[in-house]
Amino acid sequence: MAVDSSASTVWRGDLMSGTGHTRLETSSAAEFDVNWRARSTGDGNTTTPEELLAAAHSACFSMAFSNGLAQNGTPPQQLDVSAKVSFVPGTGVTKSALTVVGTVEGLDAAKFQELAEDAKANCPVSKALAGIDIELASVTLNS
Repeated sequence: MAVDSSASTVWRGDLMSGTGHTRLETSSAAEFDVNWRARSTGDGNTTTPEELLAAAHSACFSMAFSNGLAQNGTPPQQLDVSAKVSFVPGTGVTKSALTVVGTVEGLDAAKFQELAEDAKANCPVSKALAGIDIELASVTLNS
């Protein structure tokens, strides 16, 4: 059974001077202002589609990695995951760099890295982003 998720955006004006408002429809969890200036210059006061992609990627990777760790018999106590999605005006989204710090008992760093690589390759958002470079920028195991 498919689960559908929805979001919507109302945009007013042209690309350069216009503004938008994005709403998470399925959950009603949040609403965000969006605009080209934030997207093209990194203005930190307004979200961007890339920030929303980063949120989706970090959440999806966390879920996939925790599942892989549990299937290995070493469920995590905690995973701290961040994703940094890069956007180049005129080119588009070019990269998503994942950083993970995990607290897992009974696991060595090599197996932790191996399971992180598997989660990176197989989480559904990574698969959806297959047209860009996806990297594990940093993988740290605390035991």
